[in-house]
Amino acid sequence: MDSAQERKFQRMTQTPVKKLVCQLAVPTIISMLVTSFYNMADTFFVGKLDNASATAGVGIVYPLMAIIQAVGFFFGHGSGNYISRALGAHDNEDAQRMAATGFFSALIAGFVIMVVGLIGINPLSYMLGATETTLPYVRDYMSFILIGAPYMTASLVLNNQMRYQANAVYAMVGIVSGAVINIGLDPLLIFTFDMGVGGAALATIISQFAGFVLLWIGTHRGGTITIRLKNFRPNARHYLTILNGGTPSLLRQGLGSVATISLTFAAKPYGDVAIAAMTIVARIMQFANSCLIGFGQGFQPVCGFNYGAKLFARVREAFWFCVKLSTAVLIGLAIVGALLAEPIVAIFLDDAAVTEIGTAALRWQCLTFPLAAWTTMCNMMTQTTGKAVRASFLAMARQGLFFVPTVLIMPQLFGLLGVEISQSIADVISFAFAIPIGMSLLNEMKRDEQALVNRAAA
Repeated sequence: MDSAQERKFQRMTQTPVKKLVCQLAVPTIISMLVTSFYNMADTFFVGKLDNASATAGVGIVYPLMAIIQAVGFFFGHGSGNYISRALGAHDNEDAQRMAATGFFSALIAGFVIMVVGLIGINPLSYMLGATETTLPYVRDYMSFILIGAPYMTASLVLNNQMRYQANAVYAMVGIVSGAVINIGLDPLLIFTFDMGVGGAALATIISQFAGFVLLWIGTHRGGTITIRLKNFRPNARHYLTILNGGTPSLLRQGLGSVATISLTFAAKPYGDVAIAAMTIVARIMQFANSCLIGFGQGFQPVCGFNYGAKLFARVREAFWFCVKLSTAVLIGLAIVGALLAEPIVAIFLDDAAVTEIGTAALRWQCLTFPLAAWTTMCNMMTQTTGKAVRASFLAMARQGLFFVPTVLIMPQLFGLLGVEISQSIADVISFAFAIPIGMSLLNEMKRDEQALVNRAAA
């Protein structure tokens, strides 16, 4: 292990936990907030076309973007959390091979998505929930997004691998730079060049490519493992490891896509205004949730390094710190969101019907939002420590296992209100299941720690 990586190991295993988590969380929170902001930018600027069908069209394509992101997170988290544990165990050579395997595999998968999607763009549009009025906007937006799929997946791998190596600042630079470019290009391409919805998508993939270039440069800085083709030696062990560590992310993002499609179909009987309203609320909640995800991503490298080094007390301390602080922050955000729900929704589309539906849905989601702190942190802890079954269950819970049946059943019973309250019901059920899962892992670490003490004393 070279001197830079040795210094990093000392920092990750000896710096006071609360200080370390905060140092790593600040750049990841900024990255997530900015990423969510420029995802919202497309919805915001398209909304200025004063066309509910256009806004709905962007929302309909979002599940495809979630699938592309799911593939990137699968390889990024699957390789990244293993890299952090390998570095914690001083196995640098294996970490290098895993980094190359994750990156090049994601790049190949992105090309496959691009080719298959462009060939079947019409049936794919209808599969995602397009109507006759939204189809032109869906096609325009989707075609550009598909072209950017290869480097979108690869970018997420680079971002997550750097983050798991505690180089969150370099990861932040790539993400933030891409976001700034996207926000600048959106009005230029949508309005000045009169490209409409297609301009929003083109702005997104240009900005993603710029971020990819900067992330690639970041892999050559700060003691980060450099991606080299010669280290790309795929083998069953590495792919099983990626499958084990990445499946929770794949399920979380993939089922998020299924959830969005289900939400679109549930809202469809109430018209394009309902689809547009739920699209807007989804983006708002994604922005709020990015604070939680960013904070949790600051926890993950601390968890991975110290779990790999068998410093279980530090893992538990970091977990409880993150749960307490994130719960307090989410309570504050929920209060603000509930009080200002109407003007927040109206910012995106000045339509009375859209605002009415969106306001009600946003207030319902704010009611249960603080529960996500425990659920999310448990998911990240189980995933980073390699507890695939428990992590996969938690990843499926909130926006898949419980949300999809809820959003399909509740509208049959309560109409539009059923659509609006479905996420809140899923949040409560997910929280109830996350309590015993999280506590079981914390107790396991206590027993492992005691076993180490007993062996040392023998």
